[in-house]
Amino acid sequence: MSNWVFLRGLTRESAHWGDFPQRFAAALPGARVHLIDLAGNGLRCHERSPAAVAAMVADARAQLHSLGLTGPVHLLALSLGGMVATEWLHSAPQDIASAVLVNTSMRPFSPLHHRLRPHNLPTLLRLVVGRPSSDTAERLIWRMTSARPDVDDAVLASWVAARRQRPVQAANALRQLLAAARFRAPAQAPQRPVLVLTSRGDRLVSTSCSEALARAWGSPLARHPGAGHDLPLDDPGWVIEQVRDWVERRSSRP
Repeated sequence: MSNWVFLRGLTRESAHWGDFPQRFAAALPGARVHLIDLAGNGLRCHERSPAAVAAMVADARAQLHSLGLTGPVHLLALSLGGMVATEWLHSAPQDIASAVLVNTSMRPFSPLHHRLRPHNLPTLLRLVVGRPSSDTAERLIWRMTSARPDVDDAVLASWVAARRQRPVQAANALRQLLAAARFRAPAQAPQRPVLVLTSRGDRLVSTSCSEALARAWGSPLARHPGAGHDLPLDDPGWVIEQVRDWVERRSSRP
């Protein structure tokens, strides 16, 4: 039995994984998936978001303890979640067996204009301070994070429902942005195995960020030819295949 903990990105919550956790658990023998919401997101939308990634790690570790997970876990982390996973790998490696980092970015490996493509700034500002309707906000997020040619109406409806039921406060969104902007990863590679996944169709973060991270750490890297920033949304089967193959390769080594 292997425990996997999934970490989402900026202002996103467990509901935004859709059916990906179920598909992942079914495809990896013995895998159990646990979803964590960072403070300020999801069911914890009324809590104050930390303004530092290290504090997010402390919060995530407390959630693991409350779930009764005492042994090392595997992480699958997207975007800001990847920064949390990176800090976790370095500050408490005893908690982690391995990590899969998806379309993440961080200093000192990449400059700011690669970590956040500048053309997204007006949209992000509108989302944080402009108070768009739930439907408008989620359509804007879809356009930034998905490379699918058409919107999936059922997925969008679930996102809109999540925003209406569990809205992220503007102050919390700003604190999460601040935490991401301020985070600086240690230059040295983590002590645990890391797989890096990236998407050539990512319009939010340059794929060069994942490439630089994998190069600096000597970690394996897989590139999706066309998916967007939300890779588990655009091509969940590809993500599962990459992770399963990586796990099998590691387990087959003498």
